[in-house]
Amino acid sequence: MKIISRKKRIFPIQSELNAYLRQYGRETNLPIEYKTLLRWQESLPLFDKNGTDTLWQTLIYERTMFEEINDALTRIYVQLKAAGNPEALDHLRVDRIDFCAFGNTQPFRVRIINQYNDNYDYFYVKQADASRVYGLELEELLSPSSINYLFHENTLIEQHIIGIPGDEFIRRHFQRKTINKVRVAKEFIKFNERCFVRLLGDMRSYNYVVRITPDFEDEQYRVRPIDFDQQSYEGRRTIYLPQFFKDNNAVVELCTGLLNYETMVQYQDEERALIARRANTAPYRLNNLKASMCDDEIALPEKTVQLARELAEYHSEPSFLDCKTMGEITFAHIEFLLGKVTNISLNW
Repeated sequence: MKIISRKKRIFPIQSELNAYLRQYGRETNLPIEYKTLLRWQESLPLFDKNGTDTLWQTLIYERTMFEEINDALTRIYVQLKAAGNPEALDHLRVDRIDFCAFGNTQPFRVRIINQYNDNYDYFYVKQADASRVYGLELEELLSPSSINYLFHENTLIEQHIIGIPGDEFIRRHFQRKTINKVRVAKEFIKFNERCFVRLLGDMRSYNYVVRITPDFEDEQYRVRPIDFDQQSYEGRRTIYLPQFFKDNNAVVELCTGLLNYETMVQYQDEERALIARRANTAPYRLNNLKASMCDDEIALPEKTVQLARELAEYHSEPSFLDCKTMGEITFAHIEFLLGKVTNISLNW
C-alpha cells in the first residue's frame, strides 16, 4: 500500500508568509537563484568512500560561469554564517556542487572550503516550498535545535545539519560496546513525540541524523530531522510517527525491549512540557506563524480531510473535523497535546 506521495507538490511562498519571513530576518536578497545552478555542462555520479553510489551527481560548469557561481555562493555562505562579513570572502571558495534529482525540492549541495586550512562546510540551495518553510520555522520554535536558513523569491538556502545519518547510526552504532542503549531509546521516544506533536512526517531513517555528545560519565544523543518536505502534508496519521516506518524497526525493538509503558509515557510527557515551554518563549512569533499557516494552502484538500478525520478518531476529539486547512490541523494538534501537560498554561 502506498502511504506517502511519490512526488510531493511544491507550494509557493504566499504574501503573508513572505511578510513573516521578512519580519524575522529570513528573507534577504541573494546574489544567485536556484534556477541558475541548473545550467551545468556535465555531471558525474558521486560515490562515497566505500564506493557506493550516493545518488548525488557532481556538477561541472563552464569556466566563466563557474567563476560567477563561485563568487555568488561564497557570498551566500558568508550571509548564512557570518551575517555578510566581507572579510571572510578572500579565503573561501566553492570546492564542489552536487545535485540530487530525487529530492522533492531537487537540492544542490554546495561544499565550501577554507583555503587557509582546507576545512570544509556545506550548505544547500533548494526550490522554495511553503510547507518546507513552515517545517523549518516549527523546528526553530518548538525543537531543542536552532535552524539557519535564508529565502528569496523561489530560492531557499539551508545550513547543513551535522550528525550521523539515522540509517548509518542504526547499522553501525547500535552494536558498539560503549553505546548507552537506554539513553538512545529515551531520545528516540522524545524524537517520535516531537514529530507527532507538530506533524512532521516521513522520518524514515535517512531523513534524520543522530548527534553523539560525550558527557563526563557517558554519552548523550540528540536526533534531528534533516528533511522538512513532509511538514503537515500527508493525510495518514501514522506518517507523522517515525515508529511506523519499517527502517526504524530496530529502534522500536530497542525501545520496547528496554522501556516499559509507564517510562515511555513519562518521556512523552517530558517532551510535551519542553515544547510548551519553548512555545511560551516566543508567543508573538508563534501566533504570527499560526496566522500565516492556517490561511495557507500546503496540502491537497483530500489529504486535509483525511488527516482531520484520522486525528479526530485517534484522539476521540471531534473538533479536529472543524479544521479546514493543514495549518489549522497542525496548530489544533499542537494545542491539544500540549494542553494535556499539567501546570503549564500556554501563552499563545
